[in-house]
Amino acid sequence: MLDDRSKLLLKALVERYIADGQPVGSRTLSKAPGLELSPATIRNVMSDLEDLGLIVSPHTSAGRVPTARGYRLFVDTMLTVQPQHFAAHSLAPDQPQKVISNAANLLSNLSQFVGVVMAPRRTNAFRHMEFLRLSERRILVIIVSADGDVQNRIIFTEADYSQSQLIEAANFLNSHYVGLDIEEVRSRLQNEVESLRSEIATLMAAAVNVNSEAVTQEQDEVVISGERNLLKLSDFSNDMGNLRRAFELFEQKAQIMRLLDFADRAAGVRIYIGGESQIVPFEELSVVSAPYEVDGKVVGTLGVIGPTRMAYDRMIQIVDITAKLVSNALSHHK
Repeated sequence: MLDDRSKLLLKALVERYIADGQPVGSRTLSKAPGLELSPATIRNVMSDLEDLGLIVSPHTSAGRVPTARGYRLFVDTMLTVQPQHFAAHSLAPDQPQKVISNAANLLSNLSQFVGVVMAPRRTNAFRHMEFLRLSERRILVIIVSADGDVQNRIIFTEADYSQSQLIEAANFLNSHYVGLDIEEVRSRLQNEVESLRSEIATLMAAAVNVNSEAVTQEQDEVVISGERNLLKLSDFSNDMGNLRRAFELFEQKAQIMRLLDFADRAAGVRIYIGGESQIVPFEELSVVSAPYEVDGKVVGTLGVIGPTRMAYDRMIQIVDITAKLVSNALSHHK
């Protein structure tokens, strides 16, 4: 447990390092307003903070920089978010793909880091389904989602089906399973397979699987903007290894998807510092994220990815504002 003097010194050190990007020494801190401590006393307190793993001394400097643990303590107990003025921004109601693309650009432009937006989750249910025989063992499945989008998928079957059999299967699905989650439909089909002709049951199972894959493909999407902003940052430009790892992360969007998917389980803005998310395992990166909604229901997550040395108070406001803009744009798009 830190005493008030240690907290005040750590806060001053983190704020100075975020502002300047240079290791902070005792002489610099002795001039900080409100501390009124001698350089010798400051050195003793800094030594204690270093023993606690909150700050560290880079081998090239006598000054100290915060560790991920130090940043976490600062964010959780010392950070004060002062309202900042941002130029008026808006996101016009539009197709979801365009809204999230514009939102990623907005996050990147405002933060000067990397903006990421997960595509809105779609309902995993259908309103209507039809089958059309294209050729022997080749069938077009037409799926109308619960919100009216139409998906066309081609499936290849082991057996050949007549158009009358396809109509029979579609009628059964539309009569019994409309509006149900695909996983529930799959479960019910397995339980009812004995009461259905085996060839029709097999066809319906294939259709349900292709519908599930269609939804999954749409959901497995994240828009990333501003990767090149990292090239401007000394935190990365001076270490090509760090820069390379960061770019590899952005190329492997699955990791970003897992992080955002994990983040939207919590309300409000979340901050992951220096690899503590276990999904973006880089000490040099932090993520500030927030969920967004459509008609009051959380459907996705967006955020900013940048160096641990970021102005967290500003990033919190940028992410929070953008999440509200996205929610408004998607909720008013008809």
